[in-house]
Amino acid sequence: MLLLLSPAKSLDLSSKINCTRSSLPIFQKKASDLAQILKKLSTQDLQNLFGISEKLSQLNYDRYQNFIDDYNGKNSRQAILCFNGDVYSRIETDKFNEKDFDFAQDHIMILSGLYGLLRPLDLMQPYRLEMGTRLSKNKTLQQHNIKDLYDFWQNSVAQILNQGQGDIINLASNEYFSVVNPSLIKKNIIDIAFKDKKNGVLKIIGINAKRARGAMANFVIKNKITQSQDLKKFNEDGYQFANELSGDNNWVFVR
Repeated sequence: MLLLLSPAKSLDLSSKINCTRSSLPIFQKKASDLAQILKKLSTQDLQNLFGISEKLSQLNYDRYQNFIDDYNGKNSRQAILCFNGDVYSRIETDKFNEKDFDFAQDHIMILSGLYGLLRPLDLMQPYRLEMGTRLSKNKTLQQHNIKDLYDFWQNSVAQILNQGQGDIINLASNEYFSVVNPSLIKKNIIDIAFKDKKNGVLKIIGINAKRARGAMANFVIKNKITQSQDLKKFNEDGYQFANELSGDNNWVFVR
């Protein structure tokens, strides 16, 4: 069984970490090639491309200018310890032991606009590049014949996801999971949805769903779950599996 997560825009590059083991990204060379292209963009280019503030565009310009092929303790850290958004706030890495990190490394992957796929212990350099970024907006990127990041990554991602055994559990956002082309995947895919009852109506509330995805990933790691059916036992934060709302490949948890 393999869980797929989205990355986070917010990064933690300074707090103390409790894991000394690391690995290199699966697609290190391809990510480096992409970073070298982005390195050619100006701060204004990045601001227009990402729709961000001048301050953030300068930050990410500096990140790409400093991007190098050598990954070390000063310029990178493990992905699961670097991403710092709502999903990752519920993955209790500060309580993980070696067995937890090892299990996460084998059963979780993070979809990424720059890296394609990251395992939890893969070192990553700070970046900003959302999977849905419209690369066609920039003439420099057009010159490199990169249609979009979905086209750039889907074959590589499928090749890795088809390795090993077990179901693929989709805990990623639609933006990121769209890089997974079902026609290229030979495994069973199960989509997970978290819904809250509000004013008598069940609906997906973005921030709650993100935190629930992180809580489920944490639940899987701490309990060493390898069979997808055991996910139905998940009951963190008041969520319960709703059999009557679920299908064979679409599982709904409600609270």
